[in-house]
Amino acid sequence: MFPKVPITSLDDFAVWYTPGVAAVSRRVDENPDDSFTLTNRWNTAAIVSDGSRVLGLGRLRPEAALPVLEGKALLFKYLGGVDAIPLSIRAPDPDAFVRVVEALEPSFGAINLEDIESPKCFYILEELRRRLSIPVWHDDQLGTAGVVLAALYGALDVVGRRLGDVRITLLGAGAANIATARILREAGADLGKMRIVDSRGILHPEREDIDELLLKNRWKYELAIESNRDRVRGGVEEALRDADVLIAASRPGPGVVRPEWVRSMAKDPIVFALANPVPEIMPQEALEAGAAVVATGRSDFPNQVNNSLLFPSMFRGILDVRGTAITDELVVAAAREIYNYTRETGLSRDRIVPTMMEWEVYPRVAAAVGEAAIRLGLARKHLSRSELLERARQGVSGVRRLMEVLLASGLLPRIQ
Repeated sequence: MFPKVPITSLDDFAVWYTPGVAAVSRRVDENPDDSFTLTNRWNTAAIVSDGSRVLGLGRLRPEAALPVLEGKALLFKYLGGVDAIPLSIRAPDPDAFVRVVEALEPSFGAINLEDIESPKCFYILEELRRRLSIPVWHDDQLGTAGVVLAALYGALDVVGRRLGDVRITLLGAGAANIATARILREAGADLGKMRIVDSRGILHPEREDIDELLLKNRWKYELAIESNRDRVRGGVEEALRDADVLIAASRPGPGVVRPEWVRSMAKDPIVFALANPVPEIMPQEALEAGAAVVATGRSDFPNQVNNSLLFPSMFRGILDVRGTAITDELVVAAAREIYNYTRETGLSRDRIVPTMMEWEVYPRVAAAVGEAAIRLGLARKHLSRSELLERARQGVSGVRRLMEVLLASGLLPRIQ
């Protein structure tokens, strides 16, 4: 938190607080959308969690989820210039969670849902998207799916294949991969060619637990009905046979994916092993087994697939146009721009996505998001591409300049 207006005398308080603030309140009361112009609502997001699935830690008390949310707020600010407020709430069921977030809507320009267990997270996202007139985003779903798509665009470019033609196996059927399947379909992938594997094996319509899925997890049920057109049965080994792409978002390795299974994939396969801290298969093992491109979730290997490449830009772009929603089309637009940036700045087998330290990618993706939101009728404010790019650059670079000043003055300590 930092003041954004000067305070030099007692008279300033009469402007920023009483009596000057009364005129602003009256105007916003007449037209609530003016709150996006006359307050900081336009640049403020809530990061909301119930602590039911925190990182790799599982279910925690809401208080224990707060440190993660604070870390997320730091990334929002430093990488996107967004003022994000961590809110860990005690909500006993999905409807209670929805009611709390709905009640918070007047104070925020967007909502980021975080660390919520599956399948509850799907219902909460759907309900809040339906009820609120501000953007709602669940990073464990949409952020992961968007960065996976961006990385897959790059990997497919390296091996010379098209998204609509490849056979994709998704290992893991939690929030990340269920959303990834949906976003891949939105981008043009053939859902019927996808094989999705959970702890009981490959999803297909005749599985013995299909009625249970319908009752308890309709999102996974729908994928079981629509994916795996060839009705392949079995486990990971069978799902990988002749596959072009593996997207693993399951449990930490080693040994979750075996080298011989990679060797059974199609020629020059793409392997994304995204579990942390240990990938489902180590990159060198996958490469020795014939993988053409390998990505992980770790920064100490090439091709880190990390949500931080996307969510700060998504919020920067949608807030700059005073957006009303974040749709799957916007996720695809963001992923496409990440790919465009990577291709223009040097796409290779070991660089299918940029790193978090490549600052220029963030304003570019933000501008692409804002432009897509305007085109899709999801924006309250219309700006040109050049205006969007300049606003995003100012938002992102301003925070880094402020940090440099704070470090130089000693107000922010340097960590040795």
